[in-house]
Amino acid sequence: MTTAEWPVLALADAQETMDALHLWTQIVGKVRLALEPMVNHWWQVPLYVSARGLTTSLMHAGGRGLEMEFDFVEHRLELRAADGPTRSVPLGPGSVAGFYAATMAALADLGVSVRIWPYPVELPTRVPFPDDTAPRPYDADAVVGFWLALVQADRIMYRFRARFQGKVSPVHFFWGADDLAVTRFSGRTAPRHRGGVPNCPDWVQQMAYSHEVSSCGYWPGGSDEGTFYSYGYPEPEGFASQPVQPAAATYDDQLGEFVLPYSAVRLAEDPDATLLSFFQSTYTAAADLAEWDRDELEVAEPPSLGDPQPTA
Repeated sequence: MTTAEWPVLALADAQETMDALHLWTQIVGKVRLALEPMVNHWWQVPLYVSARGLTTSLMHAGGRGLEMEFDFVEHRLELRAADGPTRSVPLGPGSVAGFYAATMAALADLGVSVRIWPYPVELPTRVPFPDDTAPRPYDADAVVGFWLALVQADRIMYRFRARFQGKVSPVHFFWGADDLAVTRFSGRTAPRHRGGVPNCPDWVQQMAYSHEVSSCGYWPGGSDEGTFYSYGYPEPEGFASQPVQPAAATYDDQLGEFVLPYSAVRLAEDPDATLLSFFQSTYTAAADLAEWDRDELEVAEPPSLGDPQPTA
């Protein structure tokens, strides 16, 4: 399999591994949260898809640069200081408590002093990381497949992002909800979010949704191979009944989102075009109903500067 393919995923069969990985990303994400200054809508906390897995990107521990990366090729968490020292934590069968202890020890060994709130967020259960001693499996093939799916989703989401010249987020992996997302903004403020996310203070969501958005992404739930989604906040009246593409897309009343199974994209004759049609049609529905200034906010998708250029 090459990274140019949309991989077949076995996430439902590797749920325990995916649950453990979710908690590991929360531990690393909380390190980034502790080290980086607040940015609008919590943009300082996500992870990013990389050529090896998921990375914090460059962080700053005082005057020292630090990056933490889940390397799903070698199956280890890499910690790299900008002045040279490195440490690693193996990814494999074990407990969340063991991974937490090893990660905090590796940081301390690098001379990075950081304290995090050692509890999961946005999950129905709230076992502190140091107390989560239950043994968990590690399905390396499932993890690699998930990462390669993120590589493909990231590529299409950046193409979709390029069509918008208004305020738009990076494509980033939010470890709270375990999803890859990109968000467009109309420029208008939004009603106060009601909150209600499990084990997450309401003010966190209120800061995230301070302004009107159309957001889309992918998360490894909702179907056997994960699900693409799209929603508007606040949801405009009539959004749920709008016709969107492709035919496999449906509106989920419980989630308040349009959803599209990953498998419907993977098996499509043209997966890239299928996913772009989902993102575009659901955004168009939200933006038109909410009367966004689309002429001002949108731009034709620019050609890649890496494409062959005409000669004189």
